[in-house]
Amino acid sequence: MSNSTLTPPGGAGSTAVSGRDGPGRGRGRVLPPPVTSQETVLIVVIALLWLVLSLATPAFFTAGSIVPLLVATTPIALIGIGMTIVIITGGIDVSVGSIVMVASVITAQTMVDTGLPLVLAVPLSIAVGGVLGLVNGVLIAYGRVHAIIITFGTLNLFRFVGLQIFGSSTVEGIPRTLNFFGRGDAGRTLGIPHAFLITIVIAALAWYYLRHTAGGRHFYAVGGDANAARLAGVAVRARVLSAYVVTGLLAGLAACFVLAQGTSSLAANVGSGLELAVIAAVVIGGTSITGGRGSVLGTVLGALLVQTVATGVTQLGWPTQLSSLFVGVFIIVAVGADLLRRRTRSDS
Repeated sequence: MSNSTLTPPGGAGSTAVSGRDGPGRGRGRVLPPPVTSQETVLIVVIALLWLVLSLATPAFFTAGSIVPLLVATTPIALIGIGMTIVIITGGIDVSVGSIVMVASVITAQTMVDTGLPLVLAVPLSIAVGGVLGLVNGVLIAYGRVHAIIITFGTLNLFRFVGLQIFGSSTVEGIPRTLNFFGRGDAGRTLGIPHAFLITIVIAALAWYYLRHTAGGRHFYAVGGDANAARLAGVAVRARVLSAYVVTGLLAGLAACFVLAQGTSSLAANVGSGLELAVIAAVVIGGTSITGGRGSVLGTVLGALLVQTVATGVTQLGWPTQLSSLFVGVFIIVAVGADLLRRRTRSDS
C-alpha cells in the first residue's frame, strides 16, 4: 500500500498524486502555493486596518499599543496551530479554554505554594495541557463519538475540575516567574515579545511539517476521507489522537502566556471564551470546517486580525459588542468563500 494515493496538503482542490509518479510528475500540483490567495487577502486586510487605525488613533503605532496587541494575539494563534490540525482531520475542540483554565490555576497555585522556577513551571503547564488533550484524543479516536460532543462535555468537566482547584476564590500572590513571556522589558527582545517570537517559531515548524512531510500529509488525508486514508495505510486513530494531544500541549504553553499577561492574581474566569476566538481565527484563516484543508499561516493571520479588531474597537472608544459583530462578519465571509470554492471544484 506504499504507493497508494493520499490527499496532499491544501486538501480538496489539489490533485492527488500516486507515489510511483514521483514529485512533480502527478496529474496536478502536489503542494499549494506557499501563500494562498486567502492568506494574501488577510495580509492586505490587516495592513489596511493598521493603516486606518494609525490614522484614526495616532497612538496605535506606538510600542505601548503594538506590544500588548502581539502579546494578546499569541494565545489565540498558538492554540490555533493545534486547532488547525484538529479541524484539518475533520474534528473540533471547544474545550481549549477550559484546558487553559486548568493549566493556569495548577501552575499558578504551584508557583505560589512552592516558588516553582520558570524551567519547571512551563513544563508543568504543558504537561497538564497534554494530559487533558490526551483525554480528548482517546475519547474521540476510540470512542467513535463526534468531537463536538466529546469536547463540549470535557469543556464542562475540565472547568469543574478547575473551579474545584480554585476553591471558589482567586489565586493571589502569583510571583513574576513567567515575566519572560510578559509585556515588560523582561518579556521582549529588540522590542518584540518573546511569546510572539515563540509562537512564530512553532507556527513555522508546524507549517513545514504539514506541508513537507508524509506525517503532515496524513492529517489532510484523514480529513479528506478517513476510510480512504485507512485503506492507504494511514493510522487514522493515531493521527486523530495526536492532533488533540498537540492541541492540549499548545494550550498548556498558552496558559503560561496568559499568566504572564495578568497581575499577581488569577480569576476563575481565565480562558473563558478563548475557544471561540481560536476557532474564529482558524476559520477566518482559511481552514475548511469540514476538514481536509487548512493553513497554519492563515490561522496566525486570522488570530492577528481578530485581535486587531478587538484592539481597534477599544482604542476608538466604540462599544465592545462591535468587535464580535466584525469578527462574525469575517467568519461568514470566510465560510462563504470556502463553500464557493468547493462548489466551483465540484462543478469543474
